[in-house]
Amino acid sequence: MKVEDTLKDLVAIDSVSQRSNTEIISYLATRCEAAGFKTKQLPYFDDTGVEKINLVAQTSTAADSIVELALVGHTDTVPYHPAWIEALRLTEKNGKLLGRGACDTKAFIAAALTAIENIDLSKLKKPLALVFTADEEIGCLGAKRLAAAKPFTARYAIVGEPTSLQPMRAGKGYCLAEITVRGREAHSAYPQIGASAIFRAARLIGHIEQIAAELKRDQRAGFDPPYTTMNVGLIEGGTAKNVIAGECRFTLEWRTIPGQESDYALDLVRQAAAKLHQQDADFVCEIDAARADESFETRANSPLVQFLEESSGQESGAVAFGTEAPSLIDLGAEAVVFGPGDIRVAHRTGEFVPVDQLDRCVEILSQAIQRFCR
Repeated sequence: MKVEDTLKDLVAIDSVSQRSNTEIISYLATRCEAAGFKTKQLPYFDDTGVEKINLVAQTSTAADSIVELALVGHTDTVPYHPAWIEALRLTEKNGKLLGRGACDTKAFIAAALTAIENIDLSKLKKPLALVFTADEEIGCLGAKRLAAAKPFTARYAIVGEPTSLQPMRAGKGYCLAEITVRGREAHSAYPQIGASAIFRAARLIGHIEQIAAELKRDQRAGFDPPYTTMNVGLIEGGTAKNVIAGECRFTLEWRTIPGQESDYALDLVRQAAAKLHQQDADFVCEIDAARADESFETRANSPLVQFLEESSGQESGAVAFGTEAPSLIDLGAEAVVFGPGDIRVAHRTGEFVPVDQLDRCVEILSQAIQRFCR
């Protein structure tokens, strides 16, 4: 089956994160089993009660076998605008294949399926695995469950993401905290009897801006930007224009460089909040650390890094967005993020993957299987 036809099938399956991914998992399991893989489904229910499934397909399921190479792709996509009427119909235009998920990351999955179907699996001497996860777009939740379940251990893993076929051997962490600052409501004509939670939150946010500037001192080459970044992306507070706000809530996001603890930046925020409390005994701040995805870094002389650099003709780099690589590292693998398409066109209406990159990815993944498993 041609890789474009497989991608067409995958795009036609609506696998937005909010829905169950059972349909696309069924499709992938059927394809893998027909190719000679043994499959195992690891189902779970998300926080809304929707069934999700991680799928592991292996050439060997012997208890003592270590997967030599795992090809990993997430099955979920972000939502698409209703006006994009062709979102679930793969279309070609000027050497580009357009459709929701065509870039992120159904192109990689299609390339992986095509690669395994072009190889005689009976000649592989070391175990190969294809891993398909759920809920990557909402926090790499499926991969984290997979790592916790430990259904296998692996030596190397290629984690599919749109990198324009540049191997990425390092990535920043992704962390979130929900911060609530308390105040005291009052009529805005009499501010002396109230205390504005918004003013207090603004003071804390001012400290966060200073912390963000301080974090620029610790830099890691290869990242853009080369330091831990911080962002207040959401803020909400107050009930009316003429009421002193009794509560203000905001979301803090930070992306850590390798070698820096995921809670280092948050500890600095906690210290700033403690300082504000010393200055104002009524300053009350609640910090809920909602998410802390670790950064990762695979050694430059890893055989997988060197192979992908050589086969792609590109030096390895680093990504600033979150990936499932840390979860594969938890399963023992040296992980590299790699795949066709450009992350800058992912998630938007008209998302696409270049045809030439898709075809080249099939070739590189086929070579990787031969190199590491044969």
